[in-house]
Amino acid sequence: MKVLLLGSGGREHALAWKIAQSPRLEKLYVAPGNAGTAQIAENVNLSVGDFEAIGEFIFAQQIDLLVVGPEDPLVAGIRDYLEADVRFKDLLIVGPRKDGAILEGSKDFAKQFMMRHGIPTARYMTVTSEQLSEGQQFLATLQPPYVLKADGLAAGKGVLILQDLPEAQQELEKMLEGKFGKASRQVVIEEFLTGIEISVFAITDGRDYRVLGSAKDYKRVGEGDTGLNTGGMGAVSPVPFADAEFNRKVEEKIIRPTVEGLKQDGIDYRGFIFFGLMNNQGEPAVIEYNVRMGDPETEVVMPRLKTDLLELLEATAQGRLATSAFELDERYCTTVMLVAGGYPGSYEKGNVISGFEKVENSLVFHAGTKEVNGQIVTNGGRVLAVSSFGDKMEQALQQSYANVGKLSFKGMNYRKDIGQDLLKLMTKK
Repeated sequence: MKVLLLGSGGREHALAWKIAQSPRLEKLYVAPGNAGTAQIAENVNLSVGDFEAIGEFIFAQQIDLLVVGPEDPLVAGIRDYLEADVRFKDLLIVGPRKDGAILEGSKDFAKQFMMRHGIPTARYMTVTSEQLSEGQQFLATLQPPYVLKADGLAAGKGVLILQDLPEAQQELEKMLEGKFGKASRQVVIEEFLTGIEISVFAITDGRDYRVLGSAKDYKRVGEGDTGLNTGGMGAVSPVPFADAEFNRKVEEKIIRPTVEGLKQDGIDYRGFIFFGLMNNQGEPAVIEYNVRMGDPETEVVMPRLKTDLLELLEATAQGRLATSAFELDERYCTTVMLVAGGYPGSYEKGNVISGFEKVENSLVFHAGTKEVNGQIVTNGGRVLAVSSFGDKMEQALQQSYANVGKLSFKGMNYRKDIGQDLLKLMTKK
């Protein structure tokens, strides 16, 4: 089977790494890929937004399966574009059409969907610039902190959490005036949910689903969850507080109603669903949906998948997940993200990375890297993810950090407290 995987981050390297293990794989292409994917697949210099060029490549190389990594091409309708072309009538695609991708593409759509299908989530109100005063009044009915979300895609940066009511009312006005460009023409004002965040991942063929596991990621750049928001500084899977009872509630109250709701709404959804959840004293509620895998969560979820990923993806695209094999590794997997100095602000690119040959008993997934004259150099804010297994979480974390110490590049930064909050929770029990 010939496979094309779209994307260039740590998520795509982890997916490519798992796909490459399949005995059924004939050829794997990654577009545009990075220095890590180049070691296990053939990188193709294509933009994920250039549907015409992607289509021509798929036709020329007789690709059997397309796997879409990031959200942007899904929200823009890459599956719709390819399905409209008779040349691709036999192409298998993992990733929803526009009508399903809007679950991530519009926060307002997602909230309406949850309300319609009885899926637990926070109280909310969606406003446009004409409804500024109503929005400001709604904010005054809430308890701090106040949550403001740009309705559209804002590269993970369109959410503000503010403690002060006048500041929240002022920021609402700024957002509606274009603080996040087109993404904040509409703003979703939300009640703040208290508890601990957790991500749960599933894959669905539109009828059936498989739960790929839970993970907790660490968004803030600084220790103790301080500093600016990032794309993610590390992750742990599974999440220890997600016990059998909590997982049962997630499945019964959230995952199954979501898959059923999509079916009821006439949306043929085939692909990944990322459930961003809040655990409030054992009760799960949805903060957000994403229509792809998370990053760096994929770097801890994929290593735990014992099943052939290519077979799972093929079954998803063909609508036969119910009969597919599925098994997860029971061990913990943890990842620590190495980032460029200055990230998430301005940072340098092109710094040589050394130490790969010293790494033992860990997986190193590339996020922002490229090869220049035989050397691997930094090419993004988040550079590498070091993932490790352990029967206990502490063992997995120790292994990841031991190998982090063997890698080096100018300005390298990382959080030294990944998983420490979970370890404290476990010792309290």
